[in-house]
Amino acid sequence: MDFQLTDDQKSLQAAASRFAKEQLGDLARELEEKSTPVPHDWLKRFAEMGFLGINVSREYGGLGLGNLEALLVVEEFAKISSAVAFPIFESCVGPVRAIEHFAPESLRRRVIPRMCSGDIVVAVSMSEPDAGSALTDLRTNARIDGDKVILNGTKRWCSGGGHADGYVVYCRFDAVPGAKGIGAVYVEKDNPGLSFGPQEELMGFRGVPSSDLYFDNVELPLDAVIVPGGGFKKLMEAFDLERCGNATMSLGQASGALEDVLGYVQERKQFGRPIVEFQAVQIKLAEMKLRVEAARLLIHRAAKNAEDGMPSILDSSLAKCFANEISREVTGAAVQLMGGYGYSKEYPMERRLRDSWGWGIAGGAIDIQKINIASAMVGRRFNQRAG
Repeated sequence: MDFQLTDDQKSLQAAASRFAKEQLGDLARELEEKSTPVPHDWLKRFAEMGFLGINVSREYGGLGLGNLEALLVVEEFAKISSAVAFPIFESCVGPVRAIEHFAPESLRRRVIPRMCSGDIVVAVSMSEPDAGSALTDLRTNARIDGDKVILNGTKRWCSGGGHADGYVVYCRFDAVPGAKGIGAVYVEKDNPGLSFGPQEELMGFRGVPSSDLYFDNVELPLDAVIVPGGGFKKLMEAFDLERCGNATMSLGQASGALEDVLGYVQERKQFGRPIVEFQAVQIKLAEMKLRVEAARLLIHRAAKNAEDGMPSILDSSLAKCFANEISREVTGAAVQLMGGYGYSKEYPMERRLRDSWGWGIAGGAIDIQKINIASAMVGRRFNQRAG
């Protein structure tokens, strides 16, 4: 086992870090204050720098690198803020990978190159009013009618809702019950019959739009079917990579907090000396470092074990669960160490704390990951519906 990054990986990480730290601070503050997503001109800059579709095949406009390279860049952007990192997340570990792996070639050609060039944003829509953790309860229905697909239903908590140009929508085909009926379709924003609810006002994730989606007899071509009914297992394999992305977004809040607080405690003086000289502060820094490094190792292991494919549910759930938990702990400790400066909205630390709680809810709650872990340990799925 080699825990060292290659020279190329280090160069990519350094380029992402330099760009994020030098260019994105003001943008992050603007997105937080206005609660608006990354503007189109910035998306084009991200694309020009090669930060969109890092692990997408060159055939479709990506860089053709591996999952680990993509996650390295996601973390560096996430250290600045969740909002500025979100387009990187969506283009590397989000719904686009399901399109790349499973969709018809015509849909791949129509969507992926435009996403890699920064011309469109693609989001995933899974949850519903009565289907969150119990995703197989979803009711949004796709009906095959000749050469068309007719989509009806309601989606909730869609990150990117109302802003993204296209949506990978999990749905039930022809009312077939349970997981056997679930697949996914691609719906464009301006498709007749698609409408959006008001933007959600969330505790964190400002700059990451979120809204309900309403489908009223939305007509789609047959090649909009990414995965037909019965393909739920495939969709969740793709989602295992998104879990690693979620974990990395969470890690970015923690590692960014640690970097900032490390500088703060060496400059901040009390009782005539920098507070880093107090043993209590030293112990807290060490505890934060332990958590950040352990989370990063779990994430990188999941990505490396998968190579260029999809991580296992065990590896991805371990990484997400641990990163989600330590992110809350580390950002909370950073707020405490910085005192009023950590608690003030003039500085990014309190934003990181709020966003850390969000990543432990999004993409499968922490406790659901623990159920996944236990299931993998004993080699079977547990029936949560049993009395």
